[in-house]
Amino acid sequence: MTSPIFSLKTLAVAITSISVAGVASAAGLDRSGQDVSAFLQDGTYAEASYTYIDADVTGHDNAYLGIGDLKKYDKGNKIGDIAEPYDFFRYGVKTDINDTFSVGVLYDEPFGAAAAYSGKNNFVSGDINDANALVNQLTGGKITSAAQLPTAIRSTVVGAQQAAAAAKTAAEGAAAAQQAGNAAQAGELAKKAQEYKAKAEELQQQAKGLISAGAISGGIISSAGEGTNVEVRTHNITGLLGVKLGADKNLQVYGGPAFQRLEADVKLRGPAYLTSAGYDAHVSPNEAVGWVAGVAYSKPEIGLKAALTYRSEIDHTANIAENLPSVAYLPDSYQDSIAKNAEKNGLGSIDITTPESFNLDFQTGLNPTTLATAKVRYVPWSKFEIVPPLYNAASKVQLHNDEGLPLVGYDKDQWQVEVGIGKRLTPALAVSGTVGWDSGAGNPVTSLGPIEGYYSVGAGAKYNITPNWAISAGGKYLMFGDAKGKLPNDKVVSNFEDNNGYAVGVKLSYQDK
Repeated sequence: MTSPIFSLKTLAVAITSISVAGVASAAGLDRSGQDVSAFLQDGTYAEASYTYIDADVTGHDNAYLGIGDLKKYDKGNKIGDIAEPYDFFRYGVKTDINDTFSVGVLYDEPFGAAAAYSGKNNFVSGDINDANALVNQLTGGKITSAAQLPTAIRSTVVGAQQAAAAAKTAAEGAAAAQQAGNAAQAGELAKKAQEYKAKAEELQQQAKGLISAGAISGGIISSAGEGTNVEVRTHNITGLLGVKLGADKNLQVYGGPAFQRLEADVKLRGPAYLTSAGYDAHVSPNEAVGWVAGVAYSKPEIGLKAALTYRSEIDHTANIAENLPSVAYLPDSYQDSIAKNAEKNGLGSIDITTPESFNLDFQTGLNPTTLATAKVRYVPWSKFEIVPPLYNAASKVQLHNDEGLPLVGYDKDQWQVEVGIGKRLTPALAVSGTVGWDSGAGNPVTSLGPIEGYYSVGAGAKYNITPNWAISAGGKYLMFGDAKGKLPNDKVVSNFEDNNGYAVGVKLSYQDK
């Protein structure tokens, strides 16, 4: 017979209480896993949990700073651990109004990032000597000092504009001569038009190189000694109403609103970021609302419970403060174009849509003291982008297109799978073990999170202090997938291999059936 204190029916609580819900280096910005298992418990249930993650993510920068071959990678300087320790809380409470209706409130921190570069590498700004050496390298020795660049840029841009104007004038003269029947003069002018056009194109290419050198060196000088740093944090409060259906009340549909708060800070430093070196962005806290819906089926006598939960996208429009030193190194005409584009895109505000997700949770009893579990999560990160207005406007001008670049984006969607076994050892004590896999969101991936998913193994235990109160603890060891870091223009800037980390958690829960 099973114990009335710890029966097969409640073994699921052992698993969900001792498994760590999320990790700091899952695909994209995924963190908590957005679990709703607290709402699916019987009777009145409450829980409070804390998770701490410490990852070791090291690699090397790319010694090749050119953009002629975006995929080229030459092993460069050592990059120390960039993963900042990360922690978050989760809370949940629910109760059954009667045998049909249930209500609950859940809190978690679903999305986030915490990374910081330090040491001597291409993600840390140098001093004026580093800037001068970089200018010398990028210009092939033609210019040896960053201070010489503004004059060189202006004269080259003006020369390109004059050559383009001369080409236009010659082409118009050739057309007029042709119409007047003077074939010889038309041919001569057409030849000059082609020569001026070629000269204009040559000077335009030179100007691009000089502008890039100036922008990169300017970013280095403006933030000497500082390292790249990113911090993104979200907070969710989800309200749920559930309705149980059927003669045995074993089918439940549930749903409700999800309130989300988002904030972020980004600093891009060092020559790895090319013309974005020295970029700063502060996204002010913003609140927005989405929704949640799901369906669950249970058969308590065999410990069977299955639930499918959908969370909608949540659209934020937040205030943003940006600074991009490279803009000051551009010709006035470029700056005017950036200002117009930034204003058109909403200077001072940014639209960020956090992604939708699907969670499938399944469990079943194998025998009266053993429970098997499985979790599957899908998040379409390939649809997610962060597109700051000034950053994007500057990239439009530099790339000469109407789309520009996002600050952050991903190539692939995330799949996450975890399976586990829970075993009751005594009426008050249970243990569990899990193995997991996360697909990552592409490789190469953003340099602000250079991980391609992970494999994990976990273990935990739950102890019933009283028939109502329990304490749980657990941990996971994480083996991260190797990945190359890239910029939004797809240039490879780093390589990270053989990294790992761990996550630990503790939970206090109360249940009264």
